[in-house]
Amino acid sequence: MSLDEISIKPHDALAAYLAADMDAVNILIRERMASEHAPRIPEVTAHLVEAGGKRLRPMLTLAAAHLCGYTGPYHVHLAATVEFIHTATLLHDDVVDESGQRRGRPTANLLWDNKSSVLVGDYLFSRSFQLMVETGSLRVLDILANASATIAEGEVLQLTASQDLATTEAIYLQVVRGKTAALFSAATEVGGVVADANDAQIQALFDYGDALGIAFQIVDDLLDMSGDPNAIGKNVGDDFREKKLTLPLIKAIAKADAEERAFWERTIEKGRQEDGDLEHAIALLHKHGALEDTRQEALAWADKAVTAINKLPEHPVRNMLRDIAGYVVARIN
Repeated sequence: MSLDEISIKPHDALAAYLAADMDAVNILIRERMASEHAPRIPEVTAHLVEAGGKRLRPMLTLAAAHLCGYTGPYHVHLAATVEFIHTATLLHDDVVDESGQRRGRPTANLLWDNKSSVLVGDYLFSRSFQLMVETGSLRVLDILANASATIAEGEVLQLTASQDLATTEAIYLQVVRGKTAALFSAATEVGGVVADANDAQIQALFDYGDALGIAFQIVDDLLDMSGDPNAIGKNVGDDFREKKLTLPLIKAIAKADAEERAFWERTIEKGRQEDGDLEHAIALLHKHGALEDTRQEALAWADKAVTAINKLPEHPVRNMLRDIAGYVVARIN
């Protein structure tokens, strides 16, 4: 699949299919982000929640529940839970990364302050646990609680690994599983659990979310060093300028000679960057085939997602989820 071959984006097709459920999720989100005593909470939350975005994670929960034949009300609670966890992590991430912009708008920490962003993020985490408990499923609580811990663990690991040239592809994968894939896989897994799907189906949903999340992050990392700024909505090389070791860089560093390693030590580990360094970094990625190797890895993870979802019963949603896996990597085809 390439972008030229796509008439309707798969996530738009899924959003249309799930429109009634997503309306219910949005109503629940607005209800639960309210605060009688602290009006800043809904102000900060609304700024981020209503800023757009694809809402892919809550849609994955709804889709998994539909795919497994669920007819009860609690997939809406779980979808809202997933969105609250995601929003909380974004609020915290923007403080940690000292970000000034998200989705083309000023970040909450810029408009208000770091304290507000952190505390409102904490509030949303608390709200997410209230929603989980309402489902009455200890297994759902276990999955989403573990995902929340894994996300935090991945972010802390990234703090130490992102500027360390000793970071391996295995450590990178651990970071990605934490910061991105953990919530994707939890989102799909709980959709199956709330629908009382069998263990094989729940495992397939988990595997799909895990592989999709990893492909999603690898594509982001690849486009940061090779994409069209107009298409990706940010400047090429932002990760490099922020001294973040992403997969293309890790692959190039593994093949670096002494002179190249000294360049990476200066620009990444020591953070001393000069004019022309980004262009030189990109040239080294091309020299060692790191961009193409990273591209192949993203495609392989997307294929794993397709293989996993194909284990589920025939259903319109199954086909949409399969198409989403293809669309994630369409930008690099």
